[in-house]
Amino acid sequence: MRIAQINMIPYGSTGKIMLQIATTAREQGMEARSYTTDLFSIGGKKPRVVAEDLYYYGSFYENMIHNYLGKLLGRNGHYSYFGTQQLIKMLKEFSPDIVHLHNLHCNCIHLPSLFKYLQKNKIKVVWTLHDCWTFTGHCPHFVGVNCEKWKTECHHCPQLRGYPKSYVDTSKQMYRKKKQWFTSIEDMTLVTPSEWLAGLVKQSYFKNYPVKVINNGINPSVFQPTESDFRERYQCTGKKIVLGVASGWGEKKGLDVFVELSKRLPENYQIVLVGTSELTDATLPKNIISIHNTQNQAELAEIYSAADVFANPTREDTYPTVNMEAIACGTPVVTFRVCGSAEMLDPTCGSVIEKNDVDAMEREILRVCEERPYTKEACLAKAKSFDMSLKFGEYVSLYKEISER
Repeated sequence: MRIAQINMIPYGSTGKIMLQIATTAREQGMEARSYTTDLFSIGGKKPRVVAEDLYYYGSFYENMIHNYLGKLLGRNGHYSYFGTQQLIKMLKEFSPDIVHLHNLHCNCIHLPSLFKYLQKNKIKVVWTLHDCWTFTGHCPHFVGVNCEKWKTECHHCPQLRGYPKSYVDTSKQMYRKKKQWFTSIEDMTLVTPSEWLAGLVKQSYFKNYPVKVINNGINPSVFQPTESDFRERYQCTGKKIVLGVASGWGEKKGLDVFVELSKRLPENYQIVLVGTSELTDATLPKNIISIHNTQNQAELAEIYSAADVFANPTREDTYPTVNMEAIACGTPVVTFRVCGSAEMLDPTCGSVIEKNDVDAMEREILRVCEERPYTKEACLAKAKSFDMSLKFGEYVSLYKEISER
């Protein structure tokens, strides 16, 4: 069986998931190729990812033009025509039995061409929805602004300047076009990482397609209790460490909650935020430790292991991997009841509080650190279900099931 996966970038959580699924498929005797763009290695921003059967398509400069016109005219997915033709040529040469789509919203693909190829050739499609972008006219998340226009038809988008940024409101037209393109596929199975997102999909224009939930997973050989001198290096000896980890810190990730907690928690509590930037630092009080980047995942596991509690006041998140990583390192989690953030928790490894309730977040952090209701052993027992080899094996089983239909 031949599997072709497409994701806009080989980096970040979605890029890693794509490559790890491909590895698992090959281990079980399938041919698996991955296709992506090369947005960041030019200019030295990031080293180019090299992986088995990973193919790059398109032009950096064509994609930059796409990005510019997408913002200026609000036409995300209408450009990068020549790069997409290159991708289609590679797909034709490979002749996949199943095309597995991931994120397609980085202004790197000509959506009409890709879906015309898939529809015309009656290719079976698996599409993992990592957010809500596939069934909205613009945004990847809408919970923060309480918008439900996507259930009928998007218009007058309240998040026009949010990612993917646009200066023109084409949400109504884009909703109609995306619905037309995406629902042209006859044999398509949608996969979501969380039950929360699956519930939304069933209310969208995808309601007639089968939806399967396959949770994201983590690498248990990396994320496990790890000894380090983190407390000594950051002068946290004898303190209770309250940890937050995110990329793109801001209101959606709950940065303001940590700022407020820094004013309330006792002096023997230390807030540590990972994934910050110089821009973030300008808004942080001096009593918060800011760590811009970790060298690798092993170093991140050391930080998780050193913490007493992992706080995640996210306001929009499909199925946050950081929660699982913390639990796998033996650290309990306190999070808002929002989107899929609470789904991997149970009463043995963490607490769920209502969204935006900072008072409850403060109380629960104090309770977790002082009363120790969640043991490391209980967290580690729960973490066994997060093993990525189990989760990605579910994709291989899905491929087999689809091919036999």
